[in-house]
Amino acid sequence: MHEELRISADYTAAMPPTDARGGLCASCRFRRDVTSGRGSTFLLCERSRTDPRFPKYPPLPVTRCAGYEPTTATTDSKREQ
Repeated sequence: MHEELRISADYTAAMPPTDARGGLCASCRFRRDVTSGRGSTFLLCERSRTDPRFPKYPPLPVTRCAGYEPTTATTDSKREQ
């Protein structure tokens, strides 16, 4: 089992509202959409590749995450390339 990831109250206050589908993952720079052969879409946490505390496919919606970093215009453009 993965231990629950917690963040400080100050950091929580700075987080944007969560998306109903993915919670914080919907606006995280470490999120990647993965579509299965049957057409289902899953949110992959890229942090899971380097840090075992983060599940590869977290149960949604994620409402608290120590690894959350908001997506920026720069990371959005890199993702599209």
